[in-house]
Amino acid sequence: MKNVLFTVLATIFISTISLAQKTGFVDTDYILSRIPEYKAAQAEIDKTSIDWQKEIELKYSEIDKLYKIYKAESVLLTDDMKKKRENEIINKEKEAKELQKSRFGVDGELFKKRMELVKPIQDKVFNAVKQVAEKSGLAFIFDKAGQVSLLYSNSKYDKSEDVLTFMGYNKK
Repeated sequence: MKNVLFTVLATIFISTISLAQKTGFVDTDYILSRIPEYKAAQAEIDKTSIDWQKEIELKYSEIDKLYKIYKAESVLLTDDMKKKRENEIINKEKEAKELQKSRFGVDGELFKKRMELVKPIQDKVFNAVKQVAEKSGLAFIFDKAGQVSLLYSNSKYDKSEDVLTFMGYNKK
């Protein structure tokens, strides 16, 4: 019985050691920050986002002006005129909200633009990580920039520089 227990524990210990030696990590935030195409894509996305946000803010500013004018003149307006102005303000608000949703919503234009510009770069990084892992004989590479939290990592297992070198971006 002692021999069986010893054998099982030794097997677990040896497999744990061999598994630890086949693990690496990368920091995709670091990798992406070193790729000029990614920086350019992110800058374009940021500029577009700011422009669209200004456009939406302008629409809400116009709605606010209409509302203030309506409040100031409401005493002088007939019921039909009040109803007409209220509907105008409500319709402009709906338009602004629809524009905001179409630009910044879940499947909005910003999301599509990000997919168009950033996804090819992310795919390129993923393929490079895969090839570096295979070339290095690693079983796993974790992304310490993602939701996986690493409390401690030995820098000798960081393959970020190898991925950048493989991709031709390692120019310190």
